[in-house]
Amino acid sequence: MKKILLLSGLVGVILLSGCSTTKLLPKSEVYKGFYDEKPVAILIMPPINKTTNVEAKEFFHTTLNIPLSNAGYYVIPPFLSMEILKRESAYDAELFFNASLAKFGEVFGADLALFTVINKWEKASVLATITVEVEYIIKSVHTNETVYQRTGNITVNANTNYGQSGYAALIGMVASAIQTAVTDHAIVGAACNNVTLQDLPAGPYSPLNGKDGSQPAGKKDFKVSVNGSAKQVAKETAKWYSRYTGSR
Repeated sequence: MKKILLLSGLVGVILLSGCSTTKLLPKSEVYKGFYDEKPVAILIMPPINKTTNVEAKEFFHTTLNIPLSNAGYYVIPPFLSMEILKRESAYDAELFFNASLAKFGEVFGADLALFTVINKWEKASVLATITVEVEYIIKSVHTNETVYQRTGNITVNANTNYGQSGYAALIGMVASAIQTAVTDHAIVGAACNNVTLQDLPAGPYSPLNGKDGSQPAGKKDFKVSVNGSAKQVAKETAKWYSRYTGSR
């Protein structure tokens, strides 16, 4: 959990390298449904996993609540909601994506339902990278309208071979391959979730609620990379996170 909380600060580090000169639209325009409905509670639906990585579904589900809570929303406790959904044969979220969500509002008291579709989870040991592509769709349980949709392609680079050559480079390549192989699924999932959900409109428990409509919304589809070893990423993340929490 400590790792996941730390990774919530990864957003700022990564997006600095993903900026472009393209003019972005304001949140109030892109996410109009959020501002119209003024939602309070969000239900995290079981992720839809289209990859061969069977563990991805569980890890994404358990790391989604932090960026939503940080944005100022009440999140239906993931473990509780998952147990109820399993018991009610609602574990396969794809069955409900195009169906009425009103029942979830009645049972959980939720205003929004978050669907995630994991399209890619690939490890390249030689390149020491892990690439994840996930689509995030938030729908109103009252109207079934989509109020937020983004697709993030995140590459985590665990390369420890910077500035090395010869035998040292070979050793570094092996170390990078090992680092990539053992990278915690939860860390990768948290990185992807925090980056993609960074531009959510502020919820009712945030001091920015109703004041951030003029801020730019992120691109609907984006691709970014986290460079450096796990140790380097953690160091930069800790530095950014301390600044982030200090400014809240």
